[in-house]
Amino acid sequence: MTDPVAERARKLGGLTLHSISEISSHQRLKDNNAVHVSDTAMLSELYSDNRQLTASLRSIHEVCERHMDAATASLIEVWIDETERRAWFLGEIIHNLD
Repeated sequence: MTDPVAERARKLGGLTLHSISEISSHQRLKDNNAVHVSDTAMLSELYSDNRQLTASLRSIHEVCERHMDAATASLIEVWIDETERRAWFLGEIIHNLD
């Protein structure tokens, strides 16, 4: 997603992020730096992260629609579909582990 986002930002006359520290200052999903994470906990965290990402993408999509930015909205629609697919798949795996 990084390159298409940067390309859209530049096409629209905006600035892109310039460093790892700048990226981390905007990070919404928290890192898990635990030394060991169980398989189930890891899958559950990935599932939750993908659900959160879907919600964020939907919110951004609404902003694009308000500003009639069809090109960016179109990119986001693909990412929403991909993220929902990952969340569904992870949810199915977690359900089958129980």
